[in-house]
Amino acid sequence: MDSKTDAPVIYGGNAKPNRSTKQALWRGMKKTCPRCGAGDLFGNYTAVREACDTCDLDYSGQRADDAPPYFTMLIAGHLVIPLALETKRQLDPPLALQFLIWSCVLALLIWLLLPITKGGLIGIQWANRMHGFSDTGEDQTGADPSDP
Repeated sequence: MDSKTDAPVIYGGNAKPNRSTKQALWRGMKKTCPRCGAGDLFGNYTAVREACDTCDLDYSGQRADDAPPYFTMLIAGHLVIPLALETKRQLDPPLALQFLIWSCVLALLIWLLLPITKGGLIGIQWANRMHGFSDTGEDQTGADPSDP
């Protein structure tokens, strides 16, 4: 058998040693570069910079897309809903007041968590050499990006 087909698929190539997923996740959640931990990951609220201003890591290959809002709403919902239910059970405030309070709390929580979850996801992508963070310049499927 051909040894090339027997080897497991490792995204981004296997020439370099493993990157620490935990460290990259933590650095991304702190909104810093997943490689060096010093440069800023975002230019604005959630607008990812072109590259790290400290180590020149190119961020253009990241594919955060829809996952950060999904995870943010999942986390925020799991935090707010039990609080809302317990407040209803203990205090029984009017429905309009509940809606006003919990919609504001939920919106604020989502606003605070979105850059943290997006940074963490980008950190995980870098640690796993996914998308544009591979060592070989290929995407995760191994396809040549210049092919139509």
